[in-house]
Amino acid sequence: MYLVTVLGNLLIILAVSSDSHLHTPMYFFLFNLSLADIGFISTTVPKMLVNIQTHSGVISFVGCLTQMSVFILFGCMDGTILTVMAYDRFEAICHPLHYPVIMNPHLCVRYLIPNSKMWILKTVSYVLQKDYQSNAEEEEEDDSIPNVMN
Repeated sequence: MYLVTVLGNLLIILAVSSDSHLHTPMYFFLFNLSLADIGFISTTVPKMLVNIQTHSGVISFVGCLTQMSVFILFGCMDGTILTVMAYDRFEAICHPLHYPVIMNPHLCVRYLIPNSKMWILKTVSYVLQKDYQSNAEEEEEDDSIPNVMN
């Protein structure tokens, strides 16, 4: 199933990049959605397949934190790209005469760049929050041991 998903998204990427008729805003967003989907599914499935093959479910804290942050990053990317795609279709349906002006290629890129900054900030804040919580829990555990022994 993993290979089918990756190959399907790669076919979409290949089709959009090779055919000049598909260089429209809708296909630009579909191209980016396919890239995000490949990244999204590639964050968890390979590790899961390795764990199934080795009969091990162990993951380090850093590995878990990295996997979760990348998973959240690509999840945010998927949601944002789908939202921009919905706006693109709204403009195409409701304002068909103004659509080429409203959704020009430069504006399409500008819709995704500020959002990519937001994805990165959201992921970094999540990682820092989890790292802070784990450090606080470790300090709490260290403080509680001497109190129990006294």
